[in-house]
Amino acid sequence: MKLTTQDQFVDYEITETLDIVRGNTIRARHIGKDIMAGLRNLVGGEVKEYTKMLAEAREQAIDRMTAEAEKLGADGIVCLRFVTSPVMQSAAELLAYGTAVKLTKK
Repeated sequence: MKLTTQDQFVDYEITETLDIVRGNTIRARHIGKDIMAGLRNLVGGEVKEYTKMLAEAREQAIDRMTAEAEKLGADGIVCLRFVTSPVMQSAAELLAYGTAVKLTKK
């Protein structure tokens, strides 16, 4: 499955636009990670616990979006975007969305 944030691929032609596809996940913070993040906040630097959590959430959202596109018979997804939103205190949704398309090599 080809993915891009652009509205087209350089080496492929879009032959059919299928539908909007999306994948999401909701992640809650962990008290142990919050304690480590709080300590790191005192000394400065990257909060690796949250960096890892967000990277995993992005990958899971992409996997779910890609699975939805594959069910439609898509070869690619264009205009890929990410959105985050709070769901409740200490939990947030990460949503990946784009347009599923069929492609042919130029």
